[in-house]
Amino acid sequence: MHKFDSIRPFYDSEVNKAIQSIINDPMLEAMMKFTFPEDENMTWKLLMLHTHSLRDFQINFIYPGLKKVLEKSSEGLTFSGFEKLEPNTAYLFISNHRDIVLDTSLLNSCLYENGLVMTTSAIGDNLVKRPFLNTLSRLNRNFVIERGAQGRKLLENSNLVSSYIHNAILHENRSVWTAQREGRSKDGNDLTHKGVLKMLTLAHEGQNPFDSFKELKLVPVSISYEYDPTDILKLPELIAKSLGEKYIKSENEDFLNLLRGIIGTKKHIHIHVHGTIEDDLDQINQEDGNLSEKLTLLTEVIDRYILQGYKLWPSKYIACDLLNNSDRYSDQYTAEEKQAFMTRFEEKVKTDDPVTRQNFLSMYANPVVNKEKLSASQE
Repeated sequence: MHKFDSIRPFYDSEVNKAIQSIINDPMLEAMMKFTFPEDENMTWKLLMLHTHSLRDFQINFIYPGLKKVLEKSSEGLTFSGFEKLEPNTAYLFISNHRDIVLDTSLLNSCLYENGLVMTTSAIGDNLVKRPFLNTLSRLNRNFVIERGAQGRKLLENSNLVSSYIHNAILHENRSVWTAQREGRSKDGNDLTHKGVLKMLTLAHEGQNPFDSFKELKLVPVSISYEYDPTDILKLPELIAKSLGEKYIKSENEDFLNLLRGIIGTKKHIHIHVHGTIEDDLDQINQEDGNLSEKLTLLTEVIDRYILQGYKLWPSKYIACDLLNNSDRYSDQYTAEEKQAFMTRFEEKVKTDDPVTRQNFLSMYANPVVNKEKLSASQE
């Protein structure tokens, strides 16, 4: 399938040569020293040089590295809903997106531990411009999404990605992860962009899109971090937008976010998978309206399931109370949890600046506000 060469992960036949190209890279050595701190003789190198498949690379190196990250920077990962999924079955996971690397890595960890098919996962080309990161991402079964394309080029790229996703799920029996929108949610509002769903319909023009979504086995996924390890790095863009100013990324901003997401404090993390949504797809398909209107309805369904599955940690309720100068949610957290959050808040943020304070607390509080709105709408 040469048409996917510009975006696909490595084939197993290419894995060993790719490993040889980075085996002495200082960044890889640092990663493996972190992952296997007691391996003073670097026996990981020998094992890696005898690795010939993406699955072996993920299970023997990425998975233990993730476990070490969780051990060092979190208070544990919990999960729910995976019993709804079938072994040896490929799914299209559409997830809220908070962290560049961890969101998909954590999902794959849960899939692996539950004996389910792991994913090939979307990653923006802005994140893999460095040769080492490009090779590592392809070894970790990422496929590339080109950012910033316009016009005809955008349509061509979207068609290619759509075809790749359909091929992976329907012909290779490989699950796919993609975010519900381009880029991460920085303000805590997890909203599906219709353009993502539109892109998924391009590969099978002429087929009913909602039959296609059923074939792909679309599954909404919710990921919830108690502390966002990149919260302080998200602030400048949030503040600029709140002031109506244009935000321009710094040269190394994406790389810094990637590193901070891995090493930064997260406390507790929870991943929930909703299961497939065939009934919702059938219901939307029977509605009056054009494709655009029906895709809007589907974004609302996905948003609802992601929000329902989102775990509200104490940090979210604390932020709500601090934002509103109240104790409305005081039964949802302890005095110690509040003090820990306030210490983190005061260390990271100019608390006397109302704009900064508002934006920082809102990114934590918005899931609570949104869940309450959803509950009210369903009464």
